[in-house]
Amino acid sequence: MRERTIASHFARAVLRGAQRRGYDYLQLLQQVGISPELLDEPRARIAPEQFTRLIQALWLALGDEYLGFGQAPSKPGSFAMMCHAVIHCRSLDKALNRGLLFYSLFPDAPCLTLTHEGDMIRLSLEDSQLWDPDHFLTESLLVIWHRFGSWLIGQRIRLEQATFSYPRPEHGAEYDLLFSCPLVFSTTTSATEQSSLLFHSRYLNMPLLQDERTLKHFLEHSPANLLSRPDDGHSLSSQLRRLLSRDSSRWPDLEAVAAHLHISPQTLRRHLREEGTSFQALKDHLRRDIAIYHLSRNDLPLQQIAEQLGFSEPSAFHRAFKKWTGLTPGAYRAQEN
Repeated sequence: MRERTIASHFARAVLRGAQRRGYDYLQLLQQVGISPELLDEPRARIAPEQFTRLIQALWLALGDEYLGFGQAPSKPGSFAMMCHAVIHCRSLDKALNRGLLFYSLFPDAPCLTLTHEGDMIRLSLEDSQLWDPDHFLTESLLVIWHRFGSWLIGQRIRLEQATFSYPRPEHGAEYDLLFSCPLVFSTTTSATEQSSLLFHSRYLNMPLLQDERTLKHFLEHSPANLLSRPDDGHSLSSQLRRLLSRDSSRWPDLEAVAAHLHISPQTLRRHLREEGTSFQALKDHLRRDIAIYHLSRNDLPLQQIAEQLGFSEPSAFHRAFKKWTGLTPGAYRAQEN
């Protein structure tokens, strides 16, 4: 079970546009199964499918695929029309350029550009004119275009760098789920004018592996599910999460994982530290996400969840879950049901 949960920050952030429009979203939250009280807890997490439903419901309620963060609304269906415009292109290069041309036809649309930098391609977003206090639209547009391009060619486009026109935000720890690459944020002494993604130009020559049949299925939940699905990238953290999630009933220790990867425990610790995490943190995050998965579905009693996660006592599970999310397992389940 590898499903990663979404920080409550993103649900609060996406609702800022609705607040700006004066839209009363409390009933909408109930419809998509998200407790308003849950969003009041900074450490709380929600399931990816809940986040998908929230975004889709807000698009319809606001009539705006930019969710209230752009200079002007983007009517629902705009993304789908862009997809239909590019699906018959021969290469990713032609598809991306045609897609960006599509949005450039709308004068107030956020400006995205592709530029060559040697063997690299930079996808840049001019985000200075956006009303985007939590950088939600900036992050969303970069994520959507990266993952849409990856879907078109049937493989993940490996990102070499993600650059942002703002300082590292409080939710910066979540960026590994979004981009899974080296991150560069602006500082007070060195500010960048645009946010961007950098990737190798070899991807541009790749043919599209999708067609109108697969596009129909893709559009049933996109681009919302592109935002809800974490980026299983090439980082060591992502590799370890995939390894640990193969059998969540057995939790190997660091030494066993290091031996599996043919590196020393000291090297494993050092690489994880360079990625801003630790082996224990990865295990805790995976345990947290598995617990939320079962708590939101009400499919297992609390004691069985605790046993599955490797806790010898339910009380230890209660303490750990409250440390992770700010809520006890029982309180979380009560708000979900």
